[in-house]
Amino acid sequence: MRIAVASDHAGFRLKQLVAEHLREAGHEVEDLGTDSESPVDYPPYCAAAARRVVRGPADMGVVVGGSGQGEAIAANKVRGARAALCHDETTARLARQHNDANLLSLGQRVVGADLALAIVDAFFATAFEGGRHVPRLAEITAIEDEEAAGTG
Repeated sequence: MRIAVASDHAGFRLKQLVAEHLREAGHEVEDLGTDSESPVDYPPYCAAAARRVVRGPADMGVVVGGSGQGEAIAANKVRGARAALCHDETTARLARQHNDANLLSLGQRVVGADLALAIVDAFFATAFEGGRHVPRLAEITAIEDEEAAGTG
């Protein structure tokens, strides 16, 4: 799988760990920055990852920050992105099963390294269930369409 990863300075160390973990699992990882713990604003990095997922060439993405909250919000501004902030394996599995989340958001200050890698594994090992969830995703897409058209 092709996975785009991005972070701000507060998520840099965890992003590096996650990227290496994904590479070791056989995934192709594209690191979109940042490349140090020097302070940067997260929105451009998270939007870049989301765009790579929505428009290609990435299949999925991971964004990391201090809490992961702003990173998910920024990624979700990209039409078609479904970034899920996950704090445990259960939320990671449900984000994939029920919401077909295509980006995982993590907070370096919120989850430890071992838990973060377990969340990553759960997220990428879980498939979308489809079924009753498909109409709900269509409703989300309809909201995006309405907002883009200015009719919402």
